[in-house]
Amino acid sequence: MDLQTSDGIKVFSCNANVNLAKNIADNLNVGLADSEVSRFSDGEICMRINELVRGIDVFIVQPTCTPVNDNLMELLIMADALRRASASRITAVIPYFGYARQDRKSRARDPISAKLVADLITAAGVDRVLTMDLHCDQIQGFFNIPVDHLRGLPLFAKYYRESFDDLSDVVIVSPDLGSVTRARALGEKLDRPLAIIDKRRPSKNTSEVVNIIGNVRGCRAIITDDIIDTAGSICNAATAIMNAGAKEVFVCCTHGILSGKALENIDKSPIKELISLDTIPLTQNENTKKIKVLSTAEVFADAISRIHTGLSISKLFD
Repeated sequence: MDLQTSDGIKVFSCNANVNLAKNIADNLNVGLADSEVSRFSDGEICMRINELVRGIDVFIVQPTCTPVNDNLMELLIMADALRRASASRITAVIPYFGYARQDRKSRARDPISAKLVADLITAAGVDRVLTMDLHCDQIQGFFNIPVDHLRGLPLFAKYYRESFDDLSDVVIVSPDLGSVTRARALGEKLDRPLAIIDKRRPSKNTSEVVNIIGNVRGCRAIITDDIIDTAGSICNAATAIMNAGAKEVFVCCTHGILSGKALENIDKSPIKELISLDTIPLTQNENTKKIKVLSTAEVFADAISRIHTGLSISKLFD
């Protein structure tokens, strides 16, 4: 990366994923800007920006993961502080966009929380949003400011090309009908066929596999998804695929929320390896040998550099 492209950039971080923010800043050769995010005794957020930002292109790295509401408020308050300090442009780098699963009314009187969050971010003074693998692409339209939507797909494709000596027995599996586009894209990158899990959800965070569309017998299956929360659905899918005659099951996801009994579920499942990106820090006991984390820092740093210099970001999708 050309070091000159980092002139006039400052990268700030709230508390959600400081390690990722540091790695992004290091890739830009700028270091993390000096700020403090703490709490008053009653739990209110205390924000302090410890360096000048007047006329500077600033980037706030803050995924809105658990604790979602605290991390969202930190982002909003820092954006307000930077706006009042006369930053020339404020870009919210949100590797994981919380509330994305509440993007429509599925029942009467349901909120559309993703739209509300988009409005709050804009009202706080953010000029641009940089994110990765939104749960639903249409969330980009909830914003009235530019949204740059990166993909984790190239990282997964690169990893599997380098990890597997031979891809001839690999099949890409979509965990549900809604993820077919994502799975097909990975299949095209690796030039491998597609299978689909037909499932139903009797209640929240539970699923039942009804059928497997496609052939997985004698294959190594790679299930790809954007979010893994309790891991119940993925583990059920892995079991069904093994019962259908697959040799091994691998899983990759962009956002490893891994809440509740997720790690226990994964350890007990036939999943051989789960790849997650570092958009969300693993706060549980992540020492399980089945989970491997890939860094997104270089991708986000490249995107930030391109935003700052006015270059196209579409190259990052290649």
